[in-house]
Amino acid sequence: MESKKTLSPEAYHITQECGTEPPFSGEYYNHNDTGDYHCICCDALLFESSTKFDSGSGWPSFYELANSDCVRQIEDSSLGYVRIEVRCSSCDAHLGHVFPDGPQPTGKRYCINSVALNFAEKKNQG
Repeated sequence: MESKKTLSPEAYHITQECGTEPPFSGEYYNHNDTGDYHCICCDALLFESSTKFDSGSGWPSFYELANSDCVRQIEDSSLGYVRIEVRCSSCDAHLGHVFPDGPQPTGKRYCINSVALNFAEKKNQG
């Protein structure tokens, strides 16, 4: 598989084998720069920094997607209870999960593994 050659072992495990990074360990969990978060596998735009918030969970959390069709949501009962897995709709990479306990206006908390993301900083215009 091509992604095994281009991704770090941790990124491969998380995005291709549905792994999870330890909480409070990821590069973006406490990241507050202005810009966009993209899929590490295919560079699809997933989240904007304006929708990122500190959920206290230890993973980057967002209350809204960059666009409504950038992820697929799949029921996941692998831990003995139902969660909703989030996958990139462009390349099917595992990103994390979405929970119904986020802030308004959406009430959602997209809890995403840092290693599944690339960040592109937005430069100030003017």
